[in-house]
Amino acid sequence: MTNKTVKEQHVIIWFRSDLRVVDNTALNHAIDSGLPIIALFIATPMQWHQHNMAAVQVDFVHRRLQVLKQQLVKQNIPLQVIEVNDFSESVKVIEQVCFDYNAVHVFANKQYPINEHKRDIAVGELLAKNTIKFSIFDDNYILQPEMVLTRDGELFKVFTPFRNAWIKRFLLSPSYPVTNKGDTVTSDVVIKLLSACHQIKAFNYPIIDSVLWPVDEETIAQRLETFCETKAESYHQNRDFPAIDGTSCLSPYLAIGALSARQCLHQLLQHFPNALEINKDDGAFTWLNEIVWREFYGHLLHRYPELSQHQPFQKFTQFVKWKDDATLLKAWQEGKTGFPIVDAAMRQLRATGWMHNRLRMITASFLTKDLLCDWRVGEQWFMQHLIDGDFASNNGGWQWAASTGTDAQPYFRVFNPTLQGQRFDPKGDFIRTWVKELEHVPDKYIHTPHQWASAESLNYPLPIVDHKEARLVAIESFKQAKAYMDIHQ
Repeated sequence: MTNKTVKEQHVIIWFRSDLRVVDNTALNHAIDSGLPIIALFIATPMQWHQHNMAAVQVDFVHRRLQVLKQQLVKQNIPLQVIEVNDFSESVKVIEQVCFDYNAVHVFANKQYPINEHKRDIAVGELLAKNTIKFSIFDDNYILQPEMVLTRDGELFKVFTPFRNAWIKRFLLSPSYPVTNKGDTVTSDVVIKLLSACHQIKAFNYPIIDSVLWPVDEETIAQRLETFCETKAESYHQNRDFPAIDGTSCLSPYLAIGALSARQCLHQLLQHFPNALEINKDDGAFTWLNEIVWREFYGHLLHRYPELSQHQPFQKFTQFVKWKDDATLLKAWQEGKTGFPIVDAAMRQLRATGWMHNRLRMITASFLTKDLLCDWRVGEQWFMQHLIDGDFASNNGGWQWAASTGTDAQPYFRVFNPTLQGQRFDPKGDFIRTWVKELEHVPDKYIHTPHQWASAESLNYPLPIVDHKEARLVAIESFKQAKAYMDIHQ
């Protein structure tokens, strides 16, 4: 398939969840080709909706694409943004773009969820029929999936040995950010596209403003630098307290690929050369641990694609009899459970599109254990609202909290939401920020406002469940599911 009206050959760099020019494996290989490059981003709103992509994240992507377009122009690479409904249509778009620009090679970075994987297989097969090369690279993780295995060639199913093996593997073959290779050659087509400086149209998707999160390169780089300079050292002490600005808040940038995990690790090691040495009382190592958790869940998704199909890792948990109580679910979604730390967290999520990591664990545990609601409902709600929605990490986090995942919280360990609040927001500073009804409640009652003498004046709900009773019910439900599995396996 050759377009005879375009004489010069081109290559395509297909951006997906890697919206950066710095340390981008596929982009660097495209530059190495020595041919003029045309960049492509395919928006698929219907597919995004099916995948529960948050409107705030779509807006974030749109804003980042504006920056990416400007960055690419400096390298003589025009960015074409095309909107279609879903992945099946995006396959046809790739074929058409290759024809329109006489492209002989398409470069992209891998995405691991099952629908994305199937799409890429379809693209590869279609391009091969047209004698067009399709090169796809492992770029999303520091170490490629399948690089960290047991002696038997199996994937680790427990985090700690995975982390230890990951560190050893990294030290054997370090993976650092790759410098962008600069300008590229041009062509008549490229020059024409570069001169047509159009704004990227809004996507056909609900709009929730992501302006709280800057998208320019300088600010992103500065956030990483500032975290390493001022917060990483005390990260192990401050990371669990939502009222303290003690975390990196870089997850939104990692989720859309505006920042790479390699960049994060490299910057950390620049400031803390010993961060790879196991030390739980060290802030830099503790942050490294979080980076490796991201790798762990990504590697799991690659090896076990059924995780993309709503399947629990612990098979017996498919027999847990989850409750289907719409009233309780709505109270959780709206932050009106009567448990202040849960409500503050859920309101933060809806207002900002982000939630502190400790609070993600607390709210997920509350939904799955106290309310005995199916973890997949919570997983979906988070994806629909998180600006940093990442399937592997979100799925892994929910399965951990629900005791359905690999190396998950044991089902008999159930977070007490009141004690969690007392421990990690002792004076209620975070609670008062998001639950205005409790603004004037004394510290003594901030976590149990229903016990305060003036509780009736608060316009705040009573606890929707009795935690002690709910805990016992949850444990028994898991016990019964396990017993059923043992009998019928």
